[in-house]
Amino acid sequence: MNLQLEGISALVTGSTAGIGLAIAQTLAAEGAAVTIVGRTQAKVDAALAEIEGPVNGLVADLGQASGAAAVLEQLPSVDVLVNNLGVYEAKPFSDIADADWLRIFEVNVMSGVRLSRAYLPGMLDRNWGRILFISSESGVQTPPEMIHYGMTKSAQLAVSRGLAETTKGTGVTVNSVLPGPTRSEGIVDFLRSMSTNPDATDAEVESEFFAKHRPASLLQRLIEAREVATTVAYLASPLSSATNGAAIKVEGGLLRSIV
Repeated sequence: MNLQLEGISALVTGSTAGIGLAIAQTLAAEGAAVTIVGRTQAKVDAALAEIEGPVNGLVADLGQASGAAAVLEQLPSVDVLVNNLGVYEAKPFSDIADADWLRIFEVNVMSGVRLSRAYLPGMLDRNWGRILFISSESGVQTPPEMIHYGMTKSAQLAVSRGLAETTKGTGVTVNSVLPGPTRSEGIVDFLRSMSTNPDATDAEVESEFFAKHRPASLLQRLIEAREVATTVAYLASPLSSATNGAAIKVEGGLLRSIV
């Protein structure tokens, strides 16, 4: 299927590894002019080497207002914005300090808020654009082992839906994508930190995680980043014009609600 992305400009945040890199690769393969962002030149260069197609790289820390300003100075306009940047950690609620709450909100939520606030007016003026928030099933079903992370993912859903309301009657759409646990940089270490047997194989650690912590998953395995990226590419394309204000699940059937 031709997603009609040729010549469309796209910015993907948190795009030097994992889901973000897979999204950038998929969009570039479809002909979009993609810009990726990472916190170090080394990571940006490594990611650029893995992407075929029209692609550019910027170095900035989008978890800070100054990083967003730097990106906006170099890239004042885009057709597609994919707010993928995010961090996570497992920590007991009683151990989550104020600084932890504020930092994860700054990175996971405010990075997307700042860029969306800057790019949405231009999209509305041109009467076409796509803003996508890569949220998580944790935004609907908050995991007890990382409540602060779940909070940020719920916030993304609220921001996304609210922004969609501002696009009524235009060619601009704003949607969220809800991946489940996805294979990415550091995920096995995260699963191992929750395992009862730190010496188990990667496969055993993964199996235990789903059996104990995500038993509702129908997939019962980690999602591959490309499986999320293909859904994002469709939502970024002109073909998805009737989908607006939606939260699209790519979580392996973990959430039992049908809507």
